[in-house]
Amino acid sequence: MAKNGGRLGQLLCDADLITKRQLAKAIQKQVAGDKRKLGEILIELSYITIEDLTNVMLDTHHAEQTEEVREETVVENTEVTQLSKDTKFTLDVKTIIAAGTGVASLVGMWYMLQADIQEAKELPKIGNIYDQEYPSRPGGYNWPRSYEQYKDNVEGLQDEMDEAYGKLDEFEEAIEELEKTVTDLRVKLANKRDK
Repeated sequence: MAKNGGRLGQLLCDADLITKRQLAKAIQKQVAGDKRKLGEILIELSYITIEDLTNVMLDTHHAEQTEEVREETVVENTEVTQLSKDTKFTLDVKTIIAAGTGVASLVGMWYMLQADIQEAKELPKIGNIYDQEYPSRPGGYNWPRSYEQYKDNVEGLQDEMDEAYGKLDEFEEAIEELEKTVTDLRVKLANKRDK
């Protein structure tokens, strides 16, 4: 706990977010029995914010990753230099397996593609889809539909609408007659009550 807390405290001091006196005060709380982490104590004392702590941790993590990459690059450059001096080289087993898997995948994809092409060649011939869809239009032109197609699709609509309007008129006449009948019945009923 002291090692990690000391490292965090040093990072916060290096970033000029806290003073050594503020760090010492937070560490004294831990020594006195406070079980919380150093960052929590510093936040409670209002010496830093959560954002400050997060930024310092992210910057440190990024710096550590950069250092690891730099060390790996130095090792790889040394190996490349040695490889160029010695004409011999060895392949790692993982590299060989990865290369074999890649080649096998490519070969498998090639055979699947060839099978799809062969299947497409064996499909029945459809012909000109445009001519089948629009028989009255010459191919390649965007002519309006022919009168025959219009008649097939629209001509019957007018007859159906005329028939519907005729039925509406009949219903309106029937409703008027029923209203007259109801009115007559009300008058008769009222006359009977008066007598």
